[in-house]
Amino acid sequence: MKLVTIVGARPQFIKAAALSRAFQEIGEIEEVIVHTGQHFDKNMSDVFFEEMQIPHPQYNLAINSLSHGAMTGRMIEKIEAVLLEEKPDFLLVFGDTNSTLAGALAAVKIQVPIVHVEAGLRSFNMAMPEEINRILTDRISNILFCPTDTAIENLVKEGYGHLNVDVVKSGDVMEDAALYYEKLSHEKATVLQNNNLVESSYYLCTLHRAENTNSTARMAEIIKGLNSIAEKFRVVLPVHPRTKELLLQNNLHKNILILEPVGYYDMIALVKNARLIVTDSGGLQKEAYFFDKFCVTVRDQTEWVELVSNGYNKIVGASRNKIVEAVKDFEARNFHKKNVLYGGGKAAHFIADYLKKYKGTK
Repeated sequence: MKLVTIVGARPQFIKAAALSRAFQEIGEIEEVIVHTGQHFDKNMSDVFFEEMQIPHPQYNLAINSLSHGAMTGRMIEKIEAVLLEEKPDFLLVFGDTNSTLAGALAAVKIQVPIVHVEAGLRSFNMAMPEEINRILTDRISNILFCPTDTAIENLVKEGYGHLNVDVVKSGDVMEDAALYYEKLSHEKATVLQNNNLVESSYYLCTLHRAENTNSTARMAEIIKGLNSIAEKFRVVLPVHPRTKELLLQNNLHKNILILEPVGYYDMIALVKNARLIVTDSGGLQKEAYFFDKFCVTVRDQTEWVELVSNGYNKIVGASRNKIVEAVKDFEARNFHKKNVLYGGGKAAHFIADYLKKYKGTK
């Protein structure tokens, strides 16, 4: 069996690594990895792949720094060429990036069956490019691996029970990756020592969503909230250069420790040792849960609603007062996992085994 995996952003590489390990362990699945180049990163070097134990892509399409339309169109063209050359049994995509949608569109046009990992997620905000990507990818996929019961329910409500597709609860491969790399982070991470940070002495914050970084008013309100909670404990903010410049231009960085972007091992160390997390990142909301941390989400909605309904996460928008109130509430509570929300680190092997059996029945 041959499978082509499409990735385009660093989080997708890490998720793909979890699946690649599972494919190798169960055998009989040949994987060809295609990197679209969507998120160009000078640190995406051989050292990165070796340190993270990530398989090197057989194809690097080097498509980046274009508009949504130009990027997606060029990806479709080049991915189609790869599929015609490789003739795979399946194409596999992750999540909701432009690379995800481009891979799915290229495959469906030439009748290559599509596997969508992280299917069924919904923010119900069509202003988000990610929402459009995930909805369209789900609709043209053949196997939908859903990380949660909520994702399954979303697809049922959209009528997927009447379509000729497999809708399967698999758990979340991101948890597999987080638990695997957590074991290695003890040796690799240096961010705590380099910045004189100790366990439970700081709050960890990340801000990168366009809804926040493109709005000076929202950023100012969020930073005011962070400054307020920093009166008790340090706030650590690894930040993208563009966001850093926005903070500096508007003098919005008082009382906050600004760090350059950190690698995955360092991020795991920061999450594990923080008191709690303040973020607009979807992935970090889950990583907070994986490592037993409460999360305050500075967005107006989340795809990971089960974290909210189970009391691990609070959605506060860009409200300074709500940030402070949420942190105060979490500080008065102990984190206790009542149930297993994302599969407990077994998603990758479940998916690999399912695909192996699926191929054998067709």
